Amino acid sequence: MSSLTASATGRALLKGSRSVLTTPVWHRTSLRGMVTATQGAKAQHVETPAEHATAMGKALLNKTVSIYRWDPENPTEKPRMQEYVVDLNNCGPMMLDALIKIKNEIDPTLTFRRSCREGICGSCAMNINGANTLACLCKIERTESKQDKIYPLPHMYVIKDLVPDMTYFYKQYKSIQPYLQYKTPPPADSENLQSIAERKKLDGLYECILCACCSTSCPSYWWNQDEYLGPAVLLQSYRWMADSRDQFGPERRAKLQNPFSVYRCHTIMNCTRTCPKGLNPGLAIAEIKKLMAAE
Repeated sequence: MSSLTASATGRALLKGSRSVLTTPVWHRTSLRGMVTATQGAKAQHVETPAEHATAMGKALLNKTVSIYRWDPENPTEKPRMQEYVVDLNNCGPMMLDALIKIKNEIDPTLTFRRSCREGICGSCAMNINGANTLACLCKIERTESKQDKIYPLPHMYVIKDLVPDMTYFYKQYKSIQPYLQYKTPPPADSENLQSIAERKKLDGLYECILCACCSTSCPSYWWNQDEYLGPAVLLQSYRWMADSRDQFGPERRAKLQNPFSVYRCHTIMNCTRTCPKGLNPGLAIAEIKKLMAAE
């Protein structure tokens, strides 16, 4: 049977069916090619911010974000502020969303730290509109007329763009030995228990995520960073002093008995105002001073 006869027979068998294909095979093939070509043309079209806003039924809302830039590969070039325009109708609500959008869609050379996007890790700490905060918790003000300015954490060496060098900060944190220490180890066959009241003393201390927002907002830390431990590290230090399971409280405080480690705190309280977790490092430092005065 010829191919032409076979095609005719196939059409006769399917006659009366709702799925009858009366278009010749060669023509159907060419139509598929036309459809594929049309889809390819559509895929190449990139929606503009104005088209996206129209499709969403919203007015175009562009926000200018000015960001601190410095590249260590070009050390002779001075730091500068670079402006980017972000379509807020096609962006998440937080500053970190805007930074990610800029890096992904506008300028892949922009460098910053980020991880959890939920205010847990502390990676995206930076200075936004004059205040230290976490970019993932800082909402974008939906006002075109107001330009947002983003800098790295102040009074820290900058590795690149919005990335501060945290080496010395973590060295200070390590110096307080942030772990439980025992003179008499607890029994190996039982847990090291706390009462509810003892555990409650750690509230407002253990939540610190070491983002350094508080320390880098403290003028005393700016000018005495080599010797003053700063609000974040001192809050962590008190966290272990307040822990009923730790047996090295006096030894911890003895290390702070000098004019700089803790007594450079002048209760300016920038630390408490800027903490993105709502903690009170100033109060923790005051508690350390009271314990040291009583010994």
